[in-house]
Amino acid sequence: MSVEVNGFLVAAHELKAPLCLMRQLTLALALAPDPATQSRLQRQLVEVSDRALREVEDLTKISRLEDGLFDLEPVSVRGVCDEVMRELAPLFGFSQKTLGLSYHNKSRLAVANRDLLRSIVYNFCVNALRYSENGTCSQLSISDHTDKIRIGVRDFGPALPTRIWRELQSGRLATPASIAMRPGSSGLGLFIASEFAYYMHSKIGAVRHRDGTSFFVDLPVSQQMSLI
Repeated sequence: MSVEVNGFLVAAHELKAPLCLMRQLTLALALAPDPATQSRLQRQLVEVSDRALREVEDLTKISRLEDGLFDLEPVSVRGVCDEVMRELAPLFGFSQKTLGLSYHNKSRLAVANRDLLRSIVYNFCVNALRYSENGTCSQLSISDHTDKIRIGVRDFGPALPTRIWRELQSGRLATPASIAMRPGSSGLGLFIASEFAYYMHSKIGAVRHRDGTSFFVDLPVSQQMSLI
């Protein structure tokens, strides 16, 4: 089986997973014994469907990158992270988890596409939401890293396989890859982040810890004024 075909199969499998989960939630909702249970299942349905739609939209964007439709410009990295934080904070709370946010960057603007960068940060944070244990506090951070701006997300999920980690060190994943310890859309999300970062002349990477992984993207610093 070719690498390309295997990548398509991984993407198809990981996009199938939320559809199956939505079916199960719908069936459970029909049998829910009380309003509180119904409300909880409805929130889960919305969350799962939103994630699936985002993944499909991001895959569509990948196919259009070569069309030059995604302009690079000065982008406020803090503004992008704040936006993702506001969207995901309620979901972390609902899952009995926490997402912290810390800024240590003096350089405020990066050369990027706002929509693509937002998708990268969102994918990193969703991985932390999905794979960290209840009661843990994942961390979204921005820092200066040599001549780049680094946006990183520290999660407490299962270990990242050595093969995937080494491929990330090169700055780009060749195809979507299944990650046995991180079922769902971890491999697909990392592939999407890799493609978006490559288009923006940036680099993603990962640091493995005993109790999780830190995923990051390094962005070129912009000296121009942001219009966003």
